[in-house]
Amino acid sequence: MTKKWWHDKVAYQIYPKSFYDSNGDGIGDIPGIISKLDYLKELGVDILWLSPCYRSPLADQGYDISDYYSIDPRFGTMADMERLIAEAKKRDMYILMDLVVNHCSDEHEWFQKACEDPNGKYGHYFYLRDKKEGELPTNWRSYFGGPVWDDLPGTDKQYLHVFHKKQPDLNWENPELREEVYKNINWWLDKGLGGFRIDAIINIKKALPLRSYPADRDDGLCSMQTMLKESSGIGTFLSELRDRTFKRYDAFTVGEVFNEKPGELPDFIGDNGYFSSMFDFNETIFGHSEKGWYDASPITPEDYKNCCFASQEKAGDIGFLSNIIENHDEPRGVSRYIPEGDRCDKSKKLLAALNFMLRGLPFIYQGQELGMENLPISSIDEVDDISARDEYRVALEAGLSEEAALKAVAAYSRDNARTPMQWSDQANAGFTEGTPWLTVNPNYTRINAAAQVADENSVLAFYKKLIALRKAPAYKETIVYGALEPVWRERRNLMAYYRKGERTLLVAGNFQREQQEITLPKPYKKVLLNNDKDIIEEKETITLQGYQVLILEM
Repeated sequence: MTKKWWHDKVAYQIYPKSFYDSNGDGIGDIPGIISKLDYLKELGVDILWLSPCYRSPLADQGYDISDYYSIDPRFGTMADMERLIAEAKKRDMYILMDLVVNHCSDEHEWFQKACEDPNGKYGHYFYLRDKKEGELPTNWRSYFGGPVWDDLPGTDKQYLHVFHKKQPDLNWENPELREEVYKNINWWLDKGLGGFRIDAIINIKKALPLRSYPADRDDGLCSMQTMLKESSGIGTFLSELRDRTFKRYDAFTVGEVFNEKPGELPDFIGDNGYFSSMFDFNETIFGHSEKGWYDASPITPEDYKNCCFASQEKAGDIGFLSNIIENHDEPRGVSRYIPEGDRCDKSKKLLAALNFMLRGLPFIYQGQELGMENLPISSIDEVDDISARDEYRVALEAGLSEEAALKAVAAYSRDNARTPMQWSDQANAGFTEGTPWLTVNPNYTRINAAAQVADENSVLAFYKKLIALRKAPAYKETIVYGALEPVWRERRNLMAYYRKGERTLLVAGNFQREQQEITLPKPYKKVLLNNDKDIIEEKETITLQGYQVLILEM
């Protein structure tokens, strides 16, 4: 593997709307991010990924972009963004923006012009089809529910949107459209961006000609995955994208890729991959059901372990995965992966260590370093997430009671991760002096940054130790590039693995309340990290307490 500048970095995702509000309007903003750069630097992060802050009507929280060259006034100005890039650079930090090019907003100039003249230049920027009464061009189901086709305003045509109806899909088959995309990407990279996180990118390639597939629900529609499995040739688009933009700047890119086809991983993240890295979603998609969230299977500690190891084995020496516990589209990891009733600082630290020491690039989502948890909700009226609201409807139509439907969607709602960052125990968690745009999790008085900064035994302090260990000159080469070898894999609720390179490290976590014993093949040299006060050992046998995790140098 060719060594790259970003291999030894630690990344952090910021959801700007919920990070820190500098002007009291209840919405986080770019000046707010700038004011917290020193907090992030002290934590030890190097790369900051910002979820979209482009101009947008926010139908899907900024993933519907109406102007790729403009910052939304809610978040600040272009001057603020330029200052953020400059201030980050002073601290040896890199800024990533979200690259959302499967679709734009229906308020984008391109779409407006397509409505005016669907047969003209801009009509070819989208997937338009003649409207036929009582018949859709295809029976695909949108990711947010309902058909992917809607009427093109003022015309006798329909347009394709695989997400929200305010997010028309861009026609990547059109080279003129692709040129516009590349021009915009390079414009941002010229401003000094470190790179991009690439959103929903697999969707840019449709199976042509567009056609219907067998329905998989009573609504007569089929999952988008059915079409995507049949599509081919995305590499032509992605290699051109890489060569015309990212490669020229040595930019870091991380792809949101859920479903590459078997054997394609080297194309995506190999030495000359389309992207620098891609997220490991093996754990987040576990238990998914085509019927909906209500039918999803909860993930157990054993499932989590097996998902992590399967991803590590698949990636091997091909390239670097980006490892996550949570992000803006997922519930809080500590609420998802730690069994109910066992959620505490100790188990949160265990989850942190087991994930952070995997081979690949660690991504922290804002508040993860504090152990932020899911949001309790008592009514669907409290839910902002459009995806969760649709899943609630699906659950009711499947026959669940309102109470059961709410419980089913609450576990997976994207609002869980989008609640305001918990900075202190002051009003609104110190996030804003105004009225926050989304409910603050009521546990902010107990879980907040101010309290944890002052506590050497906090979850935040543990994350700082993990990051410091990853960057320590004596261990960096092993943690970044060393092989990962699972050990005692058959042991239930024990997740353990070696990292082998210049040195040999053992990561061992007891993912349950009850004690477990492990017998080492030889004595260890040094304890590098321990989330418990003590180690109970007799010769080479160590008794791991409930949710204890150890990182040992062998």
